[in-house]
Amino acid sequence: MTNPAIIVIGASSAIARAFVKTQVEQNPDVRVITVSRQAKAASKASALHFQCDYSEAQIQKVGRQIFELDCTVKSVTIFNGLLHDEFDKIPEKKLEDVDLGYSMALFNINTMIPMLWLQALLPTIKGKQSCVVTALSARVGSISDNRMGGWYSYRSSKAALNMMFKSAAVELARRAKNIKLILFHPGTTDTPLSKPFQANVPDEKLFTPEFVADQLSGIIANSHPDGTVGYVDWQNKSIEW
Repeated sequence: MTNPAIIVIGASSAIARAFVKTQVEQNPDVRVITVSRQAKAASKASALHFQCDYSEAQIQKVGRQIFELDCTVKSVTIFNGLLHDEFDKIPEKKLEDVDLGYSMALFNINTMIPMLWLQALLPTIKGKQSCVVTALSARVGSISDNRMGGWYSYRSSKAALNMMFKSAAVELARRAKNIKLILFHPGTTDTPLSKPFQANVPDEKLFTPEFVADQLSGIIANSHPDGTVGYVDWQNKSIEW
């Protein structure tokens, strides 16, 4: 195997930074390729960094640039996600709170950006080398697990991502059998995304980015292509669809 590499997208997030650090420690011989909006890499240990505004054109451009590196990619981990940061809004509590602009922004970032990355990187990752592609989902994206309602846009954007990855897994089982797809629920992690919702979370249920990064790294290391998509939490326990 020549030029083994891993790709980390959305590399400026707290979990992503911890994940890069963990990967560098666990895989010192693997090249880490990071992508984020920022010009600087998420970690000094990162061997190569691409700046991207996450538009469709930019994602395709970076995808081509990574393809030209001629690396053997072992994993792709997509950390992009949005709940509230760019809006003066919080998840909806009732129907009257539903807002088209907020909902479409969440769908774009939480659902479509991971799929555009999967599309753009497919020429690079399909082949003989096993490659695990992970996107951050959420337990609230589970339709069967929804017993409290609310959070219309965020729930729906994650449920849509789940369906997109499910459909992709069916297709890739025929076209690219070396690829394993995973939808990962990190739990409530101490990051800016969850900050407004941490008040009622018990201390033992509020995870550090480092803990989540370690858990995710273990899940990826022990996952292998099997023609299916995994929908799991930080304990690697399956979540109902």
